[in-house]
Amino acid sequence: MKYIIDQEWRYATKKFDPNKKISKENIDLIKRAVQLSVSSYGLQTYKVLIIKNHSIREQLKPASWNQSQITDASHVIVFCNYTQVAPQVIDDYINLTAKTRKLDIEVLKGYGDFMKMKVSEKSPEEICNWTKNQTYIALANLLSVCASLEIDACPMEGFEAEQYNKILGLTEKGLNASVIATIGYRSNEDESQYLKKVRKPIEHLFEDI
Repeated sequence: MKYIIDQEWRYATKKFDPNKKISKENIDLIKRAVQLSVSSYGLQTYKVLIIKNHSIREQLKPASWNQSQITDASHVIVFCNYTQVAPQVIDDYINLTAKTRKLDIEVLKGYGDFMKMKVSEKSPEEICNWTKNQTYIALANLLSVCASLEIDACPMEGFEAEQYNKILGLTEKGLNASVIATIGYRSNEDESQYLKKVRKPIEHLFEDI
């Protein structure tokens, strides 16, 4: 199965070739794959920043433990979770659903009210954790589509979120830098590509009940 072959091919790229850039066509495919990611209630309570600007990436590098991927990769992807989910977020989703599916909005009112009730039951900390979790689902889609396109990627939690929020002006937008990924093409000098993938044996990872 090609999907399995793609996953066996990919690895967390530590050193990118700074001279190789991802085409617009492939960036568009990556965007579409991330857009199609599943999310709780379908709300997609996050925003995805695609950072090409080199001067901004130079600012982000010290906040990323000075990892070279930040400046050498073709693009830096920053997944930003909502820090709160206002009723308007749900109303916007309901309106979009009604428009997309050509439904009377009154048909969806009950579902909208249900979502608002469940969200209101969460504390601010729970809201932030919940929305942050959604970004990891989108990240998984990013990694998978990149592998299918033979584009290298490195998911990264090694960064200072508060510094990212400050540099990118996220806090005032109600956003928080949740997780990042650098994407591009591996350098021939990256020794990690030659290492065997280490995973738990299937019989240890799975249990039939």
